[in-house]
Formats: sequence, C-alpha cells, structure tokens
Amino acid sequence: MRSQFDVIVVGGSFAGLSAAMQLARARRRVLVVDGRKPRNRFAAHSHGFFGQDGKSPAEIIGEATAQLAQYPTVDIVTAEAETARQLDGRFVITLTDRRMFDADRIVLATGVRDELPSLPGLDERWGASVLHCPYCHGYEVADKKLGVLATNALSIHQALLIPDWGPTTWFTQGIVEATREEALLLEARKVRIERTPVVEMLGNAPDTTGLRLSDGRVVAIDAVFVSPRTHMASTVAEQLGCEFDEGPTGPTIRANEFKQTSVRGVFAAGDAATAWTNATFASAAGVTAGVAAHRSLISGL
Repeated sequence: MRSQFDVIVVGGSFAGLSAAMQLARARRRVLVVDGRKPRNRFAAHSHGFFGQDGKSPAEIIGEATAQLAQYPTVDIVTAEAETARQLDGRFVITLTDRRMFDADRIVLATGVRDELPSLPGLDERWGASVLHCPYCHGYEVADKKLGVLATNALSIHQALLIPDWGPTTWFTQGIVEATREEALLLEARKVRIERTPVVEMLGNAPDTTGLRLSDGRVVAIDAVFVSPRTHMASTVAEQLGCEFDEGPTGPTIRANEFKQTSVRGVFAAGDAATAWTNATFASAAGVTAGVAAHRSLISGL
C-alpha cells in the first residue's frame, strides 16, 4: 500500500506534533508516523512547558494528538519508520509493518535514545530521582541533598548549575577533573567534590537515599543529575544522507535556523537536531520546521 502526502512527519512527540499542526492549519495533507516511544516516557510530569506545567508527557502528547486528528488533512499511524529514500523527486518511507508512504517533504522529529551510566540501581530511578534537566525537574527536588554524576566534561557545567536548587556534591567518577579556574567556580558555588567513584545507588527505588562509594563510604543523596550519552533513536536521517554534528553528549542532525537539513526537502526538529533538549525548545523547533516545510512547498526550494 502506498499513499501520497505533502509532508511526512516522522515522530509524534512535542516537536513532531508541533510541526504537523502548522502544516494541518495550512491545509496540507500530512502524515504523522510515531512508534509511541518518546524519550520523556520515563518522567511522570513535564515542567516548565508554558500552559502545561505539571501534566504528564503522555497526557500532553495525547491531548495534542487528539487535537491534531480533528484536522481532515491529517493521518496518524502508530508504527516506526524502518527505511527512507528518495525516489523520482519524492521521499518514500517504509514502516515496520511494511506499509509505504511518500511525500514531497519530510520533517524528522525522531528524537534520541539515552545511554545511561552503568551503575547498579540507576536505571530503575531514571526520570524519578535520577534526572537530566534541572529546569525540568530541579524545582521538585529543591533543598534536598543533590548529586551530579560525571559522565563527560558537561557535568562540570551541571555541577555549577545545580546549587541553585540545593546543596550539591559533584562525583567525578575518575572521568573529569576540574581546571584551576573551574575548581574556583565550584568552590564559590559551595559544590563539594568527591573523587572516589560511586559504585551503587541506595534506597527503595525509585527513591534515592544515598550513593555507595568504592571505598565503602555512603554519601547521603536524595536526587542525582546525570548527562547521558545520546544516540539517534532512528536511522532514517542517516539513510536520507543527512549530515550530523557532534554535540556535547552525542550526534545531532545538522539543520539551519529554518530547520532545513543538508538534504533538500528534509527538515529536522527536536532532540535529534539540537543539544538544547527541553519540551519548549522541541515544540518551538517543530513549529519552525512545519512553517519552513510549508513555505518550501510553495517556493519549490
């Protein structure tokens, strides 16, 4: 089976749905393809998103999907895009259920997959007492004993941020060492530096009460911030020939200010195309990508 659309949006979370809404309101025929595995599915609540503060990501996505479905030119399918290619000037995608669709333009909102540190007890606390973004979740753990677990050099910047929410310990894990200037900044922010590696998280998951160190000591900690390594959640961008940039935690799809990738007719938005990962950033980027895709249909560029 093969159906034709003006634009196919691959990914149906904050960025993808925002892009599709602009195109739907421009009365273009739009297909949204989504496998229902958003990056934020581990978080119970979404915070800092204008007008939606405190709602669960699933509730926000569900409501947005229902609103989008009211537009007569929109089709939404639950499946993952398995392959993508250009054929006769159009883009053809094949889903995991073998259905095929084609369109003049594609918006990639495929997101990323987090690779968490290998640490006993961490996985089951992800999104609860093991957190990534302080702007999304810091308020909810304010004034508690907070830790920053180093995974890369970015953790120093996390350690400098987190004291605004509570007393902070930076666990270097033998991965990162602060420069003299950074050490002075950390000292000014009253960040405690712990160089003995963490080997286990303690407490009744998903809560955390402490971190056990390799020398047997236990440091009382209520919540941990970590910057995971990120990977593309889909190979579609690579299949289409899009170029990538290496971000601080992993690759991102290269896109300009209008979310146009290096491949003409392919736009990208959301976590897959930026190191600034946040629900509001993703939605705003999706709006930009949707508008830009529509304008490109008119101009032919």
